[in-house]
Amino acid sequence: MYEMEKENLRRFSDYITKFLRPSVIKNFMTVYLDKEMVESILSTEMKSVTAAAQMLLDQMCYLEEVGWFQAFLDILLASEYTGLHDAIKEWNFQELEQLNEHRRFLERIEPSITKHLKPSELIAHMSGCLKPRECEEIQAEESQRGRIAASEKLVASLLRSDKPNWFKLLKIALENCDLDEARDMLETNGGAAAAKACEWDAEPEAMMTTVCFEFREEAETEDMLMSSNNSTSVAEEPGGFTGKPERSGERKLGKYQKELTAAAVQGQNTIICAPTGCGKTIVALAISEYHLKQFPEKAKIVFLATKVDVYEQQYKLFKEHFSSKDPNIRVTGMCGDMDYLSVRWLIEHHDIVVMTAQILVNALQSAEVPSLEILSLILFDECHNTTGKHPYNNIMTRYLDTKLTSSTHSLPQIVGLTASVGIGSFKNGLEAENNILQLCANLDTRVITTVTEHKDELKSYVHTPEKAFFEVQQCMSHPFIRIIKNIMSNIEQLAQKTFNIESLSNIQNREYGSQKYEQWIVSVQKSCKVLQMKNKDEERRICRELYNYTEHLRKYNDALIINEDARTKDALDYLDAFFDQVRNAGFDETERKLTALYDCQRPQLLRLATEGEQNPKLDELKFILEEEYHNNDQTRTVMFVKTRALADAMKKWIDETDSLKFLKPGVLIGKGRKSNFTGSGMTPNNQKGILESFKSSDQSKMLIATSVADEGIDIPQCNLVLMYEYVGNVVKMVQVRGRGRAEGSRCFLISSNKERIAKEKINMFKEKMVEEAIVQLQSRPADLSNKVDMLQREDKARRDHISSSPEKPKTQGSYELLCSKCKKFACMSDDIRVVQGAHHIVLDRSMFKRCTTAPHKNPRAFSGFCKKEKMLCAECKHDWGLIASYLTIQDLPLLKIESYVVQNCVTRRQDYFRRWRDVPFAMREFDMTEITPETCRPRDTAPDEV
Repeated sequence: MYEMEKENLRRFSDYITKFLRPSVIKNFMTVYLDKEMVESILSTEMKSVTAAAQMLLDQMCYLEEVGWFQAFLDILLASEYTGLHDAIKEWNFQELEQLNEHRRFLERIEPSITKHLKPSELIAHMSGCLKPRECEEIQAEESQRGRIAASEKLVASLLRSDKPNWFKLLKIALENCDLDEARDMLETNGGAAAAKACEWDAEPEAMMTTVCFEFREEAETEDMLMSSNNSTSVAEEPGGFTGKPERSGERKLGKYQKELTAAAVQGQNTIICAPTGCGKTIVALAISEYHLKQFPEKAKIVFLATKVDVYEQQYKLFKEHFSSKDPNIRVTGMCGDMDYLSVRWLIEHHDIVVMTAQILVNALQSAEVPSLEILSLILFDECHNTTGKHPYNNIMTRYLDTKLTSSTHSLPQIVGLTASVGIGSFKNGLEAENNILQLCANLDTRVITTVTEHKDELKSYVHTPEKAFFEVQQCMSHPFIRIIKNIMSNIEQLAQKTFNIESLSNIQNREYGSQKYEQWIVSVQKSCKVLQMKNKDEERRICRELYNYTEHLRKYNDALIINEDARTKDALDYLDAFFDQVRNAGFDETERKLTALYDCQRPQLLRLATEGEQNPKLDELKFILEEEYHNNDQTRTVMFVKTRALADAMKKWIDETDSLKFLKPGVLIGKGRKSNFTGSGMTPNNQKGILESFKSSDQSKMLIATSVADEGIDIPQCNLVLMYEYVGNVVKMVQVRGRGRAEGSRCFLISSNKERIAKEKINMFKEKMVEEAIVQLQSRPADLSNKVDMLQREDKARRDHISSSPEKPKTQGSYELLCSKCKKFACMSDDIRVVQGAHHIVLDRSMFKRCTTAPHKNPRAFSGFCKKEKMLCAECKHDWGLIASYLTIQDLPLLKIESYVVQNCVTRRQDYFRRWRDVPFAMREFDMTEITPETCRPRDTAPDEV
């Protein structure tokens, strides 16, 4: 039996052993080989991966169990050995043979190239050819043994990669990370000379990254705050012009602002880089006005904003200005909640359209707007965002593809506005220049406009806050911390009795109360979702229990992090809120056990939260605020914090502190999809009210904000900016500091983390570096233009290569969607339909027998849908999506794929996907003719399950 397969394994063993790493398919070995042999193979792998792979192949040739060969193919595919899987399945190793040239070349230059790699940066761009486990091992190697050792590990992983595009992905990654020396070695057969070590090489990795915790601030959505309607407050308007228009709504330019318009009014594409608060929006108005006069019949202007709050500000300003200047100029606006409007109609029937960027992206993708060529001018607010997958870059990619493939195009003029072009990571002037050049290439500009002739006038209007640093004592060991850690240890032991959780993640050395621990939880939950056992009831039980255990561990981990920056009381409040939710949801046996564990310790935790010592960080913050308001009782403060939970905690602390409660702080956070500590975020109206109160009222003297307020929001009265453990990159530093616009403003960083303070100081140094880089590029216009041309050609070649790669075909086979928490059957893939290319509904009414519903806190309409209720798993109350109506059809289940595990009905293999586009099955477009009396039947009369 299997004699042909065994013979072929022997024949092609030289190929297979070059790629296969036995430990990656350990699950296969433990099923089909005895324990001693598995241990022997893994032990051999520590010395020689190739020898271990040969041992495994030798043992496989003795296997007789039915199905072992298919199981081998399945584990290869599941372990992302796609190239090896295909080669063995077809017994055709021609594609793998073609990798030999690149492998031999990389082996030859390995001693040289490893000196010029930055593994931790590169792996972020190489997920297409490196497995997650390999990435983790490379990161661990770098933290334990240094960059050279990690580089060697990276090269070793690439040499064993079976992905046909690994060499191209390596080159692309080197280019994206600006590792020119290493890239030159690949392109010139190792002929490039070793470069000098760049400055800041000793900079700790912690300084180059911004740590994010799962419970902490989520990426802000477009539906954020609406701006103030205070008529005297104008976005980014310099103090000298505030409230002093020539006529109502019209603004007069200063000399430095006229200088900023120079390149744009000549019709050139340009990036206008000027400080926050100097009136760049006024400059945009002047450019738009000139453009309309220059092309009176043809002008079509679009002003793009990144977020709804900024859109509201800028739309109001454009409307006011042109209604006063020339009422015949038609100005309109469109943002995320106006999808009932036609973008093309707005453009065709108006002269200027202010909109959020995603609106234009959607219109281009749906072909509602056939081409950017129907526009004559696009203004990009906060244009430093034109990178990666940002909507700005999506728009400009379409622009550049048209430009580089057609000689008869009539593309619009491009003008970008920003306070800083210090994007990406860089350690010296050359790297800063390269990053700026990439931004110029993305925006198709060869001119960077800054104020050079009228600097004195600019300085008289723009006040850069004085920067100071407060290093405070870290919160030391506390009985509260010890109790929480002990509870976490007990939960881990309970989970271990259910299943060996250590086998579900390769992340090691995790510490309670850390980002590493959060990463471990994510890794365990991901593995658990596709954990399969022969006994399906046991599989469902184990998966549900492990999900509950890890969710509770996550909340305790969050509480430790809150305790570090706020009060112990706030951490306890966070846990209380979580357990209230648990009691009100599906309160199963595991959750009762875990709740009892908390309830047992809560009296002692409450005593410690009530009687314990104050966090030394809060003592320092209290001292700073008391001093500032004692010296100037008219002080207006904006304090930036990392998370919503912390913003809420800081407000409670100030309100409950006698000497500070007069500040009556407002809280400004984004409208995220979920926030266990502060509800579901803030509605636009709430945000608008908070901002108006701070701007125009004497009631609130302080604003506590997350990242929603660090870019684009106009807060002219602010004269004190506090950064409470809040540090980012150079652009964020410039934006945050720019919130303090009043004369004599100051900006303080308060932190117990020395590396965080050091990073901010490095950011200040890098800001100067960026300014010098701009001057250098402006002094070499021909060189700037040539390099932009080269970057655009290279980027186009990369895009063409990616688009030419064949997509994995979608199968017509049937799949089951199972609850990702308890593995309960939800629906069949055959019953899913796609509406408008984006929304996924289920036509099978029997799904209502397997789910339950809950009222939706924010019912609203979108794209013809009206969301009515939340849809939850009837078994475990896991969030499955929404119940919505569509047109005249009531009660349609609207799915979100991350809530499910997808199971192949034939092979029973399970996979987890976060995006619909990645699922392996084909889905039909929704057709109204499919709606029958059966599919329209009210859900309470749905037929019983078969």
